[in-house]
Amino acid sequence: MSEVRQPAVFFDRDGVLNVDSDYLFEIEKFLWIDGAIEAVKAVNDAGYFAFVITNQSGVARGLYQEADIHRLHDWMADQLAAHGARIDAFEYCPFHPEGLVERYRRVSERRKPQPGMIVDLLRTFPVDASRSFVIGDRRSDMEAAHAAGLQGHLFAGGNLRDFVVPLLADG
Repeated sequence: MSEVRQPAVFFDRDGVLNVDSDYLFEIEKFLWIDGAIEAVKAVNDAGYFAFVITNQSGVARGLYQEADIHRLHDWMADQLAAHGARIDAFEYCPFHPEGLVERYRRVSERRKPQPGMIVDLLRTFPVDASRSFVIGDRRSDMEAAHAAGLQGHLFAGGNLRDFVVPLLADG
């Protein structure tokens, strides 16, 4: 018997779910984008997986640690849960080819515009890729989506829920 596959929304983090404030890792500096929590809930309610895919080169640059990313993502999950919403998986890439921290200084297939984070999630979860898409605020997000065989939608700001809900209806 084959596994039931669900569509997924792959959210970039900085600039999509939260206001992009350059190398964000502190909870006290985190600001949700208008409608972000409601957008994640709408994705959940529509029966989609909700994933976060985020480049975090601040680790390679020595600005913060991977533990700081986990702490922030745990806090985000708690905030979402308080509104009945959830992210099914948080994926991040700490690598950068010009990083200052040697163990993170490398080219990575997980760093957008490469599709590695998306591909890993497609392998791990029973995703219906034909009905899935990426929401990002940069060209690299769109390139990663296309490299993984998914549609990409460029979020230019405003209310994220208002942006996401029509895309769910199209599926």
